[in-house]
Amino acid sequence: MTRKILITALAAIISLLTATPAAAQRISYDVQKIWDNGSHCAFTSLIRFKGRYYCSFREGVTHIFDEQGNAEGKIRILVSDDGKRWEALPLIGKEGYDLRDPKLSITPDGRLMVIAGGSIYRNRAIVGRIPQVLFSDDGTTFTDPAPALLDAGASSGTDWLWRVMWAGDTGYGVNYAMRPDGGATLHLVSTRDGIHYDLVATLPIDGFPNETTVRMLPDGRMAMMVRRDKGDTMGYWGVSEAPFTEWKFTKMEFRVGGPDFLALDDGTVIAGSRSYYIPSACKTAIYKGTADGRFQEALLLPSGGDTSYPGLLIEGDTLLASYYSTHETPKASIYLARIPLAALGIR
Repeated sequence: MTRKILITALAAIISLLTATPAAAQRISYDVQKIWDNGSHCAFTSLIRFKGRYYCSFREGVTHIFDEQGNAEGKIRILVSDDGKRWEALPLIGKEGYDLRDPKLSITPDGRLMVIAGGSIYRNRAIVGRIPQVLFSDDGTTFTDPAPALLDAGASSGTDWLWRVMWAGDTGYGVNYAMRPDGGATLHLVSTRDGIHYDLVATLPIDGFPNETTVRMLPDGRMAMMVRRDKGDTMGYWGVSEAPFTEWKFTKMEFRVGGPDFLALDDGTVIAGSRSYYIPSACKTAIYKGTADGRFQEALLLPSGGDTSYPGLLIEGDTLLASYYSTHETPKASIYLARIPLAALGIR
């Protein structure tokens, strides 16, 4: 379960990411499998809370259904003092719900918050989506999953609030509301308590936009990375100034899946996503980019098959990236990569 794999980044990749030949040296990073119990474990998030590391993900029999055709995935949270030895907290479930994509954040009053998709299936057909939220004061015991309450203008009644990011005393996230025509509409929403969400802006993106991560840029602007699954399927990158009601979007040069990103103080953006470069052999990739939405692939993590949904965390000069993959196991396992920023051409 904790077998460690040492990976040496190719010097050729490093040379493409750096401006000087002296930087073209071998820089190693390591990847550790932190969870593999024979279940399908996927869709990660990573954070530090009260001095400890937390990694959350969905745990189930398969990607969706069990042998009886039921979909009741549960939330698993791993905890570690050093990021190397992990212990599992009890599974968190809700009867009749498939709890998916549990994303971690810390509320302004110092609680650990989990926002998760709540999918409801009947006879293998989805009949409802109600986002669920839960909290912990101590990082050990959590409240029961409860519905996130969305403004009527930001909801279709079949919703997925995919991630929440806190800026000061306000949390922001993007809900993708399903439409009867099979499409989806994106709404930027805000919250003060993690439970009630007000509409900030409806976002004009076509092509079935869905999973969206929002982050603050160093200059006070907000940025978002949007997955699209119809049309040309290319990702969208958006930037807005406060109060975040008017957005400028740029079509990206690649498709994204389960995206996360972080903005450094110098404006560099580090992103993680599924790479569809070879559609039949997807990988989990780390990208390096700028605030105007220009990215290049920095490295591919050991991965394959059903994979991606990274959680990103920077500590000092190191990027930590959790993700899931099926390249070693029949069902998806959880991995943690520790990558020196120098391996991404960041000094």
